[in-house]
Amino acid sequence: MMPILVAAQTSRPELVSIDWAKTIAISRSTPTLQLGAFPVLRRGSSLHDGSFAALKQLGADYVRYVPWLPYPKIAVAELEPPTKDETSWDFTYIDPITRDFLVATEGHPTIVNFSTIPAWMFKTEKPVTYPSNPNQVFWNYTQGTELRDPSGKELGEYYARLVSWYTQGGFTDENGKRHTSGYQYHFPIWEVLNEPDLEHHTTPEQYTRRYDAIVSAIHKVSPETKFMGLALAFPNDPHWFEYFLDHSHHQPGIPLDYISYHFYASPSPGQDPDNWQYTFFDQADRFLTNVRFVEAIRKRLSPETRTDTDELGTILPDDFLDMQNGKSNPYTIPSIYWNASGALYAYLFVELSKLGIDIPGESQLNGYPSQFRSVTMINWENGRPNPRFWVLKMIKGNFQPGDRLVETKLPQWSQITGQAFITTGGHKLLLINKRNSPVDVTLPKIGPYTLTVVDENSGENEPRISKQTDSALKLNPFAVAVLAWD
Repeated sequence: MMPILVAAQTSRPELVSIDWAKTIAISRSTPTLQLGAFPVLRRGSSLHDGSFAALKQLGADYVRYVPWLPYPKIAVAELEPPTKDETSWDFTYIDPITRDFLVATEGHPTIVNFSTIPAWMFKTEKPVTYPSNPNQVFWNYTQGTELRDPSGKELGEYYARLVSWYTQGGFTDENGKRHTSGYQYHFPIWEVLNEPDLEHHTTPEQYTRRYDAIVSAIHKVSPETKFMGLALAFPNDPHWFEYFLDHSHHQPGIPLDYISYHFYASPSPGQDPDNWQYTFFDQADRFLTNVRFVEAIRKRLSPETRTDTDELGTILPDDFLDMQNGKSNPYTIPSIYWNASGALYAYLFVELSKLGIDIPGESQLNGYPSQFRSVTMINWENGRPNPRFWVLKMIKGNFQPGDRLVETKLPQWSQITGQAFITTGGHKLLLINKRNSPVDVTLPKIGPYTLTVVDENSGENEPRISKQTDSALKLNPFAVAVLAWD
């Protein structure tokens, strides 16, 4: 047993102990992130080069790529319904970002999700219009609830052609005309739609039928692709999981390779960092209760299915005002917010690793005014990665599937979270300060170690790395640290 003393500012020292001989779990967790296809990633944008350089530098597996509804021309490849004379297939604005994503993630498995169904496929009172400017945000594209083709054939064929464009060198359209791309990319995992519990007010039954139609069509043109389902915004309704994970509700042979769902901690309007230190982590604990419940359903109905929590993060209330108003509101995010959000992801990584979650994905690389700026990992003003990115990179560089989590005890009321791992790189300890105040840590004489820290002092710079022999360690507010023993 290796004791570690943690002294809180206002309480007696806390004892944390590690039993390196007692394994509590074998990690299955691959830390990663999400990339949305937004105008700031178009070639020529001031954020293009820095964002894709950061993505390449990270070198993560299972990065989730989502061309999404606010920008129809960047997300939808056939914006008008086909006629007997012509079709509207157009990849002008889609290809450059998609190709740059595939280049930046080359050599790593990815998750691709063209999440937005062409609006004309739904029954609506009148045709859905959309901006001619591809850079103009538009939140009202996903109208309608019932497909005009209830069989799902039209829906499946759209996605099969889109996948063929990137994996089979092109496709033949509805009128028999050949469209050639020359691309021969590989899509390891295709995620089917995004947040259907919000978009189009989809029911679990409707979603399952649409999943089957899309999967069966894509599988014909890309037989090696695996599939991910659900991508729920709110994983708190058990009916979604009970219905979708029941194989009897699917067509014969439809695979259920992965499920996915999301979580964002969000404070009430007017809360500040002294509130965030409780709100963020209390909400995270409620989410983890949902995860345990979902896992019980998954293991009972479809134990071979893996899990991706592919949007984990925090959102400030003003971002929702941006969305409702369709424009940016002038508000300032304090710099300590990025550390608080990074600490929350680190905490979720630890707890999800204990639960055997396969892919804890942080959301998202790029946010900016009018597009959930408080979720970004890149500073939209200067293009530099912020502490959320550096926490992810530090975790990704130190922990991987196959690591052994060993018994690490802290008092229930501790201000920090700590988890020790035995990794291929040696014995390591991940420490997370969940509070907006410094915490003094006293280590026993356990030999020299390397300390890597992301905190308010490291800011937008890479983590601070130092060799340590001293037993005293101070964790700044919302600091995330990795201790690695030589």
